[in-house]
Amino acid sequence: MGKMEAAGGLAVTTGVDVNTGVERLRNEGVPAKVAAKDATLWGPEAAEEAAIRLGWVDTFVQSKELVAPLAKLRAEFAEQGIDHIALAGMGGSSLAPEVISRTLDLGISILDTTDPGQILAELGEASLRRTAVVVSSKSGSTVETDSQRRAFEAAFKGVGIEDSTKRFVFVTDPGSALEKLATEQGSHLFLADANVGGRYSALTAFGLVPTALAGADIAELIDQAEEFATSITSEDDNPAVVLGAVIAAKPTITIADDGTGVVGLGDWAEQLIAESLGKDGKGTLPVVLEGPAAAGARGADRVYATVGGSSTGLPTGSALAMPDVVVNGPLGAQFLAWELATAYAGYLIGIDPFNQPNVTESKENTNRILTEGLPEERPHAVDGAVEIYGSHADTVAGALGEVLTNADREDAYIAVLAYLDRIDDAALAGLRAELADRTGAPVTWGWGPRFLHSTGQFHKGGRQTGVFVQITGEVGEDLLIPGRDYTFAGLQAAQAAGDRQALESRERPLVRFHLTNRKHGINQLLHAVRELS
Repeated sequence: MGKMEAAGGLAVTTGVDVNTGVERLRNEGVPAKVAAKDATLWGPEAAEEAAIRLGWVDTFVQSKELVAPLAKLRAEFAEQGIDHIALAGMGGSSLAPEVISRTLDLGISILDTTDPGQILAELGEASLRRTAVVVSSKSGSTVETDSQRRAFEAAFKGVGIEDSTKRFVFVTDPGSALEKLATEQGSHLFLADANVGGRYSALTAFGLVPTALAGADIAELIDQAEEFATSITSEDDNPAVVLGAVIAAKPTITIADDGTGVVGLGDWAEQLIAESLGKDGKGTLPVVLEGPAAAGARGADRVYATVGGSSTGLPTGSALAMPDVVVNGPLGAQFLAWELATAYAGYLIGIDPFNQPNVTESKENTNRILTEGLPEERPHAVDGAVEIYGSHADTVAGALGEVLTNADREDAYIAVLAYLDRIDDAALAGLRAELADRTGAPVTWGWGPRFLHSTGQFHKGGRQTGVFVQITGEVGEDLLIPGRDYTFAGLQAAQAAGDRQALESRERPLVRFHLTNRKHGINQLLHAVRELS
């Protein structure tokens, strides 16, 4: 690999020719301007938003104030026999805590779902008696998070925990509805940095509160970021500048853990890159891989990246496929490096990396459907445990073949969107690699509705070459959302339908598979894709 720059505990090594991008960033003083929080950097139209979204550059300094009170609260919970943390949050409120939890093996339950089965699994009496719930929402009005909070409140009462308000820890922006609720009911409250957007919030209260309560040494994460921050304005070794040029170099970046200590960073980086750069009909598409050299890692239209914590920078099984870029360093440094790199890539591509103009569309469709009811739809065909919509084929294999045909053109990508239980239905995620193995197009995977808060922006605002596969399923046991006139299954179905409408309005190819029996339907889909040549 040709180019390596290392500083602040993190190294970026790449064989991709990024000299033009790196020189442009340096010659135009972009690193120094970002460090100075220059809101004009991305153009006049972006300046107003950027002015209130650059706090992430040094937010770790403010976050040091969280260390002591969180240690105190964790000790209080331990005295009460509370040793498990459930996190109700979406997008930027859940993905960074998930990476920290997986990397440090904290065992936090991440509830970024509306699937009733996944939620019900957290509401058993034995689990509830040892659980505290972190409710995270920047706006304080996220429908999924509010619904989960209501479900936990009712469940606590259902097992005889009447005064459950002290079981809740709220993380939100100043002035939000959640701040008001927490204050009124006397729950624990941590206010985040209002000048940091959700996807850049890894090192704010959103990333640190749930993980500290679960046992993470957040002071170490903060120290790692602070050490790396010394490299931001470096004229010589500046890893984030190289990474930014890499992200902007090609239409797609594929990302895999290298097996050396950082787990799941790709899912967080996917949200950061897709939501920041997927707009104005352009942007870089991130694809999260199952591991090094997974199907679809390489291609003329993409950069293949691995991330890890080892100083060697070499992925497990690296003999199989040397990556185009290796990003290696501790987790706190990784967070800041990717945030900087994404902002730099936005500059190079000519995109405002802080707005998300298309995210609300599916939400608005969902709200309308919850009021008016689900649209009437009939399957084109039924094949075993699978209903087929939006296809001319009569079999699952035939419909999947149509997907591959639609993706057989320049700049196309396939996005598989599964509104299911990402724990119990996890086997279905194998469909991504199977499809990637059979096409030259990039293939992404998204669990609904969590992807609506990340790659959903790219699907609507990025390059309009996506080919979509939506997968929904019958619900066994449903769960009423207290104080609402709909259930979790109803909300999940409305979200899926709302997203379909947003994609269909752009005339994007979309096939939907509805599983009338989830287990059998998943087996059918996996078997059918393996039949394709």
